[in-house]
Amino acid sequence: MPSYGYRGLNQGGRQVSGVRDAESARALRATLRAEGVFVTEVHDAHQKARGGSGLKREVDLKGYFDRVTPQDVAVATRQLATLLRAGIPLAESLGALMDQVESDKFRRTLADVRMRVNEGTSFADALLQHPKIFSDLYINMVRAGETAGNLEDVLARLATFMQSQALLRGKVKSALTYPAVLALAAIAMTGFLMAVVVPQIVQIFEGTDDRALPWNTRLVIWVSGAFADWWWLFLLLAVGGYFGFRYWRKTEKGRHTWDRFVLRMWMVRDMVKMVAIARFSRTLGTMLQSGVPLLRALEIVKAVLGNVVLIRAIEDARTAIREGESIAQPLAKSGHFPPMVTQMVAVGERSGQLEQMLQTVAEAYEVEVDLRVGRLTSVLGPVVILFMGGTIGFIVVSILMPLMEMNDMIG
Repeated sequence: MPSYGYRGLNQGGRQVSGVRDAESARALRATLRAEGVFVTEVHDAHQKARGGSGLKREVDLKGYFDRVTPQDVAVATRQLATLLRAGIPLAESLGALMDQVESDKFRRTLADVRMRVNEGTSFADALLQHPKIFSDLYINMVRAGETAGNLEDVLARLATFMQSQALLRGKVKSALTYPAVLALAAIAMTGFLMAVVVPQIVQIFEGTDDRALPWNTRLVIWVSGAFADWWWLFLLLAVGGYFGFRYWRKTEKGRHTWDRFVLRMWMVRDMVKMVAIARFSRTLGTMLQSGVPLLRALEIVKAVLGNVVLIRAIEDARTAIREGESIAQPLAKSGHFPPMVTQMVAVGERSGQLEQMLQTVAEAYEVEVDLRVGRLTSVLGPVVILFMGGTIGFIVVSILMPLMEMNDMIG
């Protein structure tokens, strides 16, 4: 039975919308009319999910801000696993999910997936039509679960994996948010002093020989004057530098140079490696447990590393495995994976428990990342505060020194 999306007004005059199954659009209108809903729009959910609604599109600002987050997908995946474990067929479970999600975009996507499943398409192939919502990793794990006949277990494992990755990302972001806010505050305060306060005080020194002023005062006056006269140039350089850096980072040479620099940067390199190893171990272990072949899993796991240097190490591992080597040897040769990791991977390969060993490595490194995040936050905060205080103090002292000297001369 096809699915239709609708919009209308209820008896209280409030706008309502949703997706329902009906034999035809006319039948849906009749059903909604009997429920007291004045229908203003009905569209084929299957076509609209593909972006091809036959109706004239209206500007809907809500649609521009309607996003499907990884957390939305994780929650829906957990619910779907629960429904399947209860013995409810996949198509009916997807229909139940459509009534639970809040995002209209996600609801239309589920409607399209459900329709494809009803038409005989596999669940993985139906998800494949929506790559912006369901990642390659997600689809391959679902395909492995369908093939092995344990889809509900794979979905539960997938939901746990997605939530753990979201938690890991949240910890790293929280470590950087506080220092970033302090840095922005420092830049704003320094700009205010140089653009507003310093020019007013500098008027006191008019007629004074510049050579009689201390070097730091002359420097502050020069910077303030340059900022006042050429602020547009500084703004242009800042914006141009930002977009230029982004363009350079997208080039192969730029990305490789930057990623290698990050892996050598003090205070950051260890954190980057630990986060990457935790993601690598958790992702690869979860996919192997779900039945995804090793070579295919290694191809997919590259997307979660985020560093081209580490990605090349994984590519070397895939090549070595094709040639009959173990996965541990090329990882050890890369020099980016600690001996503990490569040794545990080697033990897992020999014992046939590679999935469990990878999960153990992931748990250990996630705990270590948590500890490093706390240390990084406790260090970066004071460093930024000291830098901010030093900069503002330098400006204030540079202005006050000649004023105090002038006061002593008058006295």
